[in-house]
Amino acid sequence: MLQRPTYLKQLIQFKDTDFIKIITGVRRAGKSVLLSLFKDYLLQENISEDHIIYMNFERFDYQTIKTEAQFRDKLMELLPKDNQKVYLLLDEIQVVTGWQRVVNGIRVSFDSDITITGSNANMLSGELATLLSGRYIEIPVYPFSFQEFLSAKGIEAASRQVDNAYDVYEKYGGFPSVVIADESIKDMILSGIFDTIVLNDVALRAGVKDPTALKSIISFLSDNVGQLVNASKIVNTLKSEGVTTSVHTVNRYLDLLEAGYLFYRAKQYDIRGRDYLRTNGKYFMIDAGLRRNAVGRKDGNYGNRLENIVYIELKRRGYTVDVGRLDRKEIDFIARKRDETFYLQVAYELPTNTHETDNLLAIKDNYKKIVITGRYYDVEQIDGIPIMYIVDWLLGA
Repeated sequence: MLQRPTYLKQLIQFKDTDFIKIITGVRRAGKSVLLSLFKDYLLQENISEDHIIYMNFERFDYQTIKTEAQFRDKLMELLPKDNQKVYLLLDEIQVVTGWQRVVNGIRVSFDSDITITGSNANMLSGELATLLSGRYIEIPVYPFSFQEFLSAKGIEAASRQVDNAYDVYEKYGGFPSVVIADESIKDMILSGIFDTIVLNDVALRAGVKDPTALKSIISFLSDNVGQLVNASKIVNTLKSEGVTTSVHTVNRYLDLLEAGYLFYRAKQYDIRGRDYLRTNGKYFMIDAGLRRNAVGRKDGNYGNRLENIVYIELKRRGYTVDVGRLDRKEIDFIARKRDETFYLQVAYELPTNTHETDNLLAIKDNYKKIVITGRYYDVEQIDGIPIMYIVDWLLGA
């Protein structure tokens, strides 16, 4: 079982607190493994196994539990009768209607420590937000970072193999099952993951009646990661390809794709006006390998692919990420976390002019500014702006 120490540390940090721990993220990113690792940790801490209730709602013996009443009845069978602390580990709980009321009831009525996982962001809204406001902590889980990728492959960060390893990571991404698979079947696994996410976590759950339009939107977004887009632009592009849809439908599908953690939207932020622009945004896909699968395994578009990797890594590191706008200049990313803010420009190759650094220098504040490149250059800085090779940046956290 591949270890995820960064995520496990967060679970341990909130163990035996009043917070319900909610592990979120795209399907097959490793949420179930993390839950199993937490169970192993509890056993190592001498927690009795009969005081650990582990329920995976995709397992055969729990697949029939679909309603609040069925869930409550099953828990009453499993809960220990000695009033000692019980640890609930509930995997892919969003398939159970009304689970929020049951979980809140357990939290109120029993001495309990509750950890749940889910593959849809909508589980954090509505009734959950009402019942558990301020009483849960979200732990987003992503596919492997490049550091985790190297660890899983047994490659030292200082090794000469690192650059070649990055090429593989950029091509096939960081889904754990893909990372450990032989290259001959990586694309097959990615295709299966993609179909499962689109069909189960997006189309089926939301009752999508136009799968052709949905797949066309996914293909468009995948091929245009890092480009400013809006619903009208997508409608017009699909129309030119013979797919008829509406702005309302596109907006609904975009919301579904975000809820399923397949895509993330970066909003435009006006640096001078210090406010968000109600215009175009950029969409980024959760995984480089999944993006390649969605566009038919085409090459090219290297700069936008690099932006996608940088964006997801920033999210993985816990930053809120926006696209910057300064008058007519675009700043690729504004990254914020608590009291920290910094600006990034991303360029696959350094241009012969100073366009990338000039945009950053136009920002008249003292926050950190860096340029990340897809190719290695023996240049440490330009006009005081650090220049970082993507591999060095990925390994720098």
